[in-house]
Amino acid sequence: MCYSYGVISKTKKQKLIREVAVHEKDTGSPEVQISILTKRIEELAKHLKIHAKDNHSRRGLLAMVAGRQAHMKYLEKKSPKRASALQKKLGLKK
Repeated sequence: MCYSYGVISKTKKQKLIREVAVHEKDTGSPEVQISILTKRIEELAKHLKIHAKDNHSRRGLLAMVAGRQAHMKYLEKKSPKRASALQKKLGLKK
């Protein structure tokens, strides 16, 4: 069996983008990237609860968390209001 944890289906990704998009054709704003990373992190965390010894996936998870942190730091520097609104929307901790 081959599972693709951390990969989001096209429809789920489009729904995420619509929820946090800054404008109509937005696909690369920090809000969109953070929301996609958050969803991928959640999916991979579920996988790691089942497969605790999967260290390769754990490394990928840590890289995604670091990437999300970097995007949040950038967004907080550019626009603290947008960053706090996104944190509330996604349920992220400071």
